[in-house]
Amino acid sequence: MRFEARVEITHLPGIADPQGATVERSLPALGYDNVSQVRVGKSIRLVIDAPDATAARAQVDEMCHRLLANPVIEAYAIELGEPAAAT
Repeated sequence: MRFEARVEITHLPGIADPQGATVERSLPALGYDNVSQVRVGKSIRLVIDAPDATAARAQVDEMCHRLLANPVIEAYAIELGEPAAAT
């Protein structure tokens, strides 16, 4: 079966987010004075062939531990779904 996986990676609480801080400082200059607590993360999407959803999730979780996320400073969430039809 094919599964589309979406991995959302964010900083753990208490970890500095210099890119988010830069964006937050820049927004008021563009007229957005009502924005705070800006955090910047990563979104990774991939399609994986696996026998079932459990196996697909386990493989993506292993990818996150080994390459996609730094577990010391980042948290991640995995969402699985059916791949979108090609257009």
